[in-house]
Amino acid sequence: MEAKNADLSALRIDRVADPVVASPGARRWLAIGLPVAGVIVLAAVLLATSGALGSAVPVRLTPAIMVSPMRSGAVLIASGYVVAQRKAAVASKGTGRLVYLGVVEGDRVRVGQVIARIEDDDVRAQLAETQANLDLSRADLRDAERALARERMLMDSNFTSQASYDAAEARYQRVKAGIAVAQAALQSAQVALENTVIRAPFDGTVLTKNADVGEVVAPLAGSAFSKSAVVTIADLRSLQVEADVAESNLEAISLDQPCEIVLDAYPDVRYPAVVARIVPTADRAKATVQVKVAFHSYDARVLPEMSAKVHFLPRPSRVAVDTQPVLVVPSTAVAERNGRSVVFVLERGRAVEVPVVVGRQVGSSVAIREGLRPGVQVVDSVGARLRGGAKVTVQ
Repeated sequence: MEAKNADLSALRIDRVADPVVASPGARRWLAIGLPVAGVIVLAAVLLATSGALGSAVPVRLTPAIMVSPMRSGAVLIASGYVVAQRKAAVASKGTGRLVYLGVVEGDRVRVGQVIARIEDDDVRAQLAETQANLDLSRADLRDAERALARERMLMDSNFTSQASYDAAEARYQRVKAGIAVAQAALQSAQVALENTVIRAPFDGTVLTKNADVGEVVAPLAGSAFSKSAVVTIADLRSLQVEADVAESNLEAISLDQPCEIVLDAYPDVRYPAVVARIVPTADRAKATVQVKVAFHSYDARVLPEMSAKVHFLPRPSRVAVDTQPVLVVPSTAVAERNGRSVVFVLERGRAVEVPVVVGRQVGSSVAIREGLRPGVQVVDSVGARLRGGAKVTVQ
């Protein structure tokens, strides 16, 4: 009964309590913190959209190059090497030790110029011996001539026999024949002496030096310790590019067809050329035919054995006569940003917009009229994520 009579009014919740009043210090920090937080969020959004935050954008670079508009219509591109059409491995005709070498790589030589000498003491001794034999035969000839003259005079006076006269005449003929033999031996010794001197066979440039003073040289290099060629020279005025063209593409090639030669060492330099010869045989192993392409003109940068690419161009009558080179980049390297054409270059790991003025289409590339220099590396295949200032990584 006591539980029923208990006063339950004490258990009510008092909903009219005094509100908590914030202190002045808390209100001040709240007024400062909210604007600062808003600025930080806005800056983070701007940095993220500009690419400064987040992962770097992968890109590939390609150079801006000068090309001829005709190259865009090339019917075929083949690889080859620069080869001197006049080239010789100069060797000695005799065997001996090299005692003089007067040239090094890069020296220019004239036809007949002495390049080297081999030892010639034994040859000179043989030459002196043959000369002495010739002098001896000439002395015998004078004695035989006088003896024959006396026998002829006695024969006319009937003071000698026919046998004595015939013997004197036979001796005279033998001495004359001995002189001819001695003269031939002397000439052979002189040739042997000349063979110890190695001369340039034509005007050219020394490409390689294959032997040094003190080494034994021989025409056929029959020993492991002897050398055959002393130097290798080439006429650098006879340089051509020998390119291998697949048999299936041979119908696109013809004599006197215009070409452009691009050396791998100088990809921005083009050399006008023409098809000089199509070798009338095929390489069975590679299924190719060798085509020789002659330069119209070239400079000292072109060297033998350089690798090159040959652009076989269509006949001039089938294309517009436009050979002035233009600066081009791939079409995918040009993008539109804020209503203008731009390309992107790299500076300190970030993309930088470069405004350009584009021209006509040149094959798969586009001409750049203003805003770029040859050789500058630009970003290829520009995507929508790439913006100025974005962090990039080169693939």
